[in-house]
Amino acid sequence: MKVLITGSNGLLGQHLIPVFVQNKTYDVIATGRGANRSPQRDHYIYEAVNLRDAGSVQQLVQKHQPDLIIHSGAMSQVDDCEKNKDACWDTNVGATRYLVNAAEKVNAAFIFLSTDFVFDGLSGPYDEDAPVNPINYYGTSKAAAERLVRNSKLSWAIVRTVLVYGVSNDPHRSNMITWVKNNLQQGKKIKVVDDQWRTPTLCQDLATGCLLLAEKKATGMFNISGKEVLTPYDMALKTAEYFQLDTSLIEKISSKSLAQPAARPAKTGLIIDKAVNELGYHPHTFAEGLDIVAAEIK
Repeated sequence: MKVLITGSNGLLGQHLIPVFVQNKTYDVIATGRGANRSPQRDHYIYEAVNLRDAGSVQQLVQKHQPDLIIHSGAMSQVDDCEKNKDACWDTNVGATRYLVNAAEKVNAAFIFLSTDFVFDGLSGPYDEDAPVNPINYYGTSKAAAERLVRNSKLSWAIVRTVLVYGVSNDPHRSNMITWVKNNLQQGKKIKVVDDQWRTPTLCQDLATGCLLLAEKKATGMFNISGKEVLTPYDMALKTAEYFQLDTSLIEKISSKSLAQPAARPAKTGLIIDKAVNELGYHPHTFAEGLDIVAAEIK
């Protein structure tokens, strides 16, 4: 079975590749922007493709004729999306449209990676049936892309996830865990919000959830995240304590004090009962996730 993974240079993409390669059931084709940055280089094909170009997407899909497309490629820096709305729309909606159109021509199944930011954060955590109401442009673009997938002729699944953390082979990208660790190790003070609630997701868990969807040929909406509701401040404290770093360098602040270009929903988080019951999905605790991240860093 051929699986095409987009966004393979991203945090999730770099973890999807080994999960599907090691499964042995799949022939993996990975695509991203520029050179291949995945730590794993063997047993799959890599092609650099601009997903914002319809012709390139069509050519890629026609060439490889995948049975399944996992679309994890996105513009996901929330403030960048707010400041560069055209680029955000072209990347998150336009590219999804091109992939859906190409997938329909080869009858490929489609797994689309979405986000808790499709919600307004007024009544989280959310289940799969909760109405979307994004409050920033990133969330707006992902909600629009979700509609494209839902209205397609494809056999589709949409995966919503939350605050993904892990280790990426990209010196220009960090996430909550590595950001906290690196700053505190250098003795730098950091400011972390304590008025946003999430269910942070270990990248390996999300990749495994995508594999479970593929194996079971599951369709529909699925929440795949961690199960603990934490604030970024909670995460920062737990990270500092785990790595035995100075917690006094962490200052608790409110979201308003950051004056970020894009609004953030206050309380999201996802209810994962459906994924647990239908897919057999069982995420690690945040403490277990820190163990895994620490091992990867070493």
